Amino acid sequence: IDFEGNANGFKILTESREGVEGGLRLSYATLGAFMKYPKESLPKKPTRHIADKKFGFFQSEKTLFKDVAADLGLLSRDAKNHSFSRHPLAFLVEAADDICYTIIDFEDGINLGLIEEEFALEYLINLVRDTINTEKYYQLKTKQDRLSYLRALAIGNLINEAAEVFIANEAAILSGDYNISLLEKCKYEAQINDIIKISIQKIYRSKEVVEKEISGYKILADLLDVFITAINNSYEGRASNYDKLLLNLLPEKYQQIQDNVYHRILSVCSFIAGMSDGAAILLHKKIKGVEI
Repeated sequence: IDFEGNANGFKILTESREGVEGGLRLSYATLGAFMKYPKESLPKKPTRHIADKKFGFFQSEKTLFKDVAADLGLLSRDAKNHSFSRHPLAFLVEAADDICYTIIDFEDGINLGLIEEEFALEYLINLVRDTINTEKYYQLKTKQDRLSYLRALAIGNLINEAAEVFIANEAAILSGDYNISLLEKCKYEAQINDIIKISIQKIYRSKEVVEKEISGYKILADLLDVFITAINNSYEGRASNYDKLLLNLLPEKYQQIQDNVYHRILSVCSFIAGMSDGAAILLHKKIKGVEI
């Protein structure tokens, strides 16, 4: 399984549970707006089109996705591989996501001391030169107040700019011919790219972040290995006592052993993906016998 968070999100929103059909029972329009990548997993990145960057649903939700696409009238880009142009509102959802993680991650990097304050504030000021009240800014006494002010202005400016780009390109978006993010066409593209570049260098590649990421790879690999082994052994009728104990840790909805190996593996992936970082770390310690 090629696991993808966007596809798992669609699964969470639509999966029936505890006798409730349809998951959260969202409207098809809401589901369409949620799906930034309205295609299945294969082929991988067949074109440079923005909707082909990742995939938006697992095979377990394929039938439902086809119903959503048909009902919304999503424009087919490749009928054979179930690839469609985005719902127009998905561009706004993507812009909101990009704006938040770009600015908030940058702010977090400053607060954690990974990026020097004066150096970083200049990057944010470049985003808000047209709207900043310099008199008010210089009256702010603390770093946190200055950061909060610039963050609010930056997010506001980017929201307005994204809306303007959307309206300016409405015809192309509705016809399925628009194939880049809204922020890539906004007047702040250079400033955004500068912030992303420094965030990669100073935050995502910092020693403490890389060390946590390495630990995460190991923890996830170990959890996937033991639970997938246990669930497959149970299906084949050769589960050890250790396998049975592990399966007792699964929530009830994942304990039903399915005939299809794809669905068995996907159920384990869904279980682990639903954990917080702390829960995954603690479970890994207990499975390894490090903590009781």
